[in-house]
Amino acid sequence: MHEKDSSLEGGTAADRHVAVEYSSDDEWARHLLAFVRAGFARDEQVRYFADSTDPGRVIRTLMEHDVDAASAVRRGQLMVTTADETYLAGARFDPDAMMGVWHESVDAAVAQGFNGLRAIGEMSWGGRGIEGAERLLEYELRIHHEVFEQAPLRAWCFYDRRLLPRTTLGVLREAHLAKAAVAGPGETPVFSVAPLAARPGFRLAGSAGYECRQIVASAAAALSASPAESLTLDLSALDHLDIAALADIVSAARRRPAAAPVRLLGAPAAVHRMLQLFPELRAGLEVAEL
Repeated sequence: MHEKDSSLEGGTAADRHVAVEYSSDDEWARHLLAFVRAGFARDEQVRYFADSTDPGRVIRTLMEHDVDAASAVRRGQLMVTTADETYLAGARFDPDAMMGVWHESVDAAVAQGFNGLRAIGEMSWGGRGIEGAERLLEYELRIHHEVFEQAPLRAWCFYDRRLLPRTTLGVLREAHLAKAAVAGPGETPVFSVAPLAARPGFRLAGSAGYECRQIVASAAAALSASPAESLTLDLSALDHLDIAALADIVSAARRRPAAAPVRLLGAPAAVHRMLQLFPELRAGLEVAEL
């Protein structure tokens, strides 16, 4: 499985899963052209999963800028499909199914003789009332360890600022360790979660209160679903975590298939106090003392 060269430009798994933001059609085209040209130069298979963009427009844009997309389609190096055929192929968006899709797609690209797979996925469907869209953050958190650390894959998640709420975009952006934007930075969320680069686990940052319940739920879902035997939660950038959020995290730690406890690093004093007041919450956790 995954026998071809995995040293895609950028090197590490953290560099190969990128949140790409744009605010105009020209910015979209610049990102598209750079990504596809690099893939063809490295003899990788390139896939584009369109949502708000007509698939034919992807091909036309490449051809208009001297990228021979038609020949690439004929030889199987370029495939342009839609989110409905990939992310949303089931009755609802299912992160577990998408993990399998990525591994199968990488294996198929390698079996065809390509040096790996690169893909662009338009994520604007995450801002609509799609069944399962509430699991998009969970998916972005899980894919780093479950796919990019294992497979010769580079993927850019295309986020159109014109189609996604600023708060939603900010949370999804922060779930990526690599980010690219032509225009200026967007809104920084009050609370965010990101995968750890060096080990399986997640980093919680900011202040998690009642208004962040869905973000906490996504982090807890990613935590409980992780297949890693040893998992770390870095809380060193956490300003506040209310008791309900802590209880959600503890419950997720207990649901993990792995027997090893989840290790908490850098927990603020308030979290230590809550664990002292409610010692039953320590079950499933290994807490590094202050």
